[in-house]
Amino acid sequence: MSTAFSRSLRSLAADSARSSLATLAIAGALMAAWTGWFLLAKITLFEVTEQARVQAGVATYPVEAVVPGRVLSSHLDIGRQVKGGEVLVELDARPEQLRREEDSARLAGLVAQVGALRAQAAAEEATRGVERRSSQVAAEQARAQERAAMAPSKFSADEAERLKELHRQGLIASRDLERGRAEADAQRAAAEASRLAALRIEQEQRVRDGERDARLGRIQADLRELEGQAESLRASEARLRNEVERRLLRAPVSGRLGEVKALRPGAFLKEGERVAAIVTADDLAVVAQFPPETAIGRLRPGQRARLRLNGFPWTQYGAVEAKVTRVADEIRDGSVRVELAVNHAGSLRIPLQHGMAGSLEVEVERVAPAALMLRLAGQWITAPRDPGRAQARSRSGLPNPAE
Repeated sequence: MSTAFSRSLRSLAADSARSSLATLAIAGALMAAWTGWFLLAKITLFEVTEQARVQAGVATYPVEAVVPGRVLSSHLDIGRQVKGGEVLVELDARPEQLRREEDSARLAGLVAQVGALRAQAAAEEATRGVERRSSQVAAEQARAQERAAMAPSKFSADEAERLKELHRQGLIASRDLERGRAEADAQRAAAEASRLAALRIEQEQRVRDGERDARLGRIQADLRELEGQAESLRASEARLRNEVERRLLRAPVSGRLGEVKALRPGAFLKEGERVAAIVTADDLAVVAQFPPETAIGRLRPGQRARLRLNGFPWTQYGAVEAKVTRVADEIRDGSVRVELAVNHAGSLRIPLQHGMAGSLEVEVERVAPAALMLRLAGQWITAPRDPGRAQARSRSGLPNPAE
């Protein structure tokens, strides 16, 4: 009996030792895993504010009267979608329109006169060419006649010399000598007449060229004057066209009329008076107000954020993904303004609209649990027991070290 009992005691001792070793091993593994998580894991810290809203960019697009005038028609209906360049308000531009039509009529008349003068100048140039060719032919013909008359003239002159010698020898009568001389003079006169005819034709052509140059000069002067008047009228017409266009108040961008002024035909608008404001969906952004102690030094451009809209549970409708774009440097009304760009508005089940409010969470950093515990311990040791500071800590999403 004693032997069996001792064996049972030894068996129980062995089983207890194995169970203790397994327990210690599991506890050590859990402790090592927890220590690794405590030292190496990263926890995301958020700064949270309930004062966040969706708004149309930094500013809307105003529609203002560029010049004073009286309203002829208005197409301002709040909430209406408009396209860029669409006429929203038309001001009275009848005086400018009438002056523009008058200038257009005068310009058409000047253009017709300029065309007629250019045609006249072209005709003068064409006629000059025809006359020159005709004069050249006539001069060549006169020179040919001169050359044709030179031979008979020379023969007559030689014949007159022979008759003179025969008369001196008494072989012919004086009458025959005179007849020979007359014949020589006639042939010489005919040759001279042909030479003078060629000179006269060339001289007449030079006179006609001079007269035509004078006429062309007057035509060119008239053309320059008319073209100057036409350019002046074109500039005046462009200026009046611009004046008419300035009296058409157009939408600068496509969007929705978020603000309009009630205008009736006959109402008078002053220069620079605002008549509407256009809100564009592409300009939607998130604007939030953070306490200075949670924003300054902690919020920076590029940080990711999520906006959860009031009245739209995020588990059903999702959250708006955003990214910090600008953090104000100054404190105004006890808070710091933070602006964020919307990243994934298309994933929402509801369309974003100007004025939607909600809570905003901004990822400020990722730290290890050990570093976070040390930070909280330091804050708990150094922080005064101030209820206001404790309230600020609760808004930031961090535990209150004073509790």
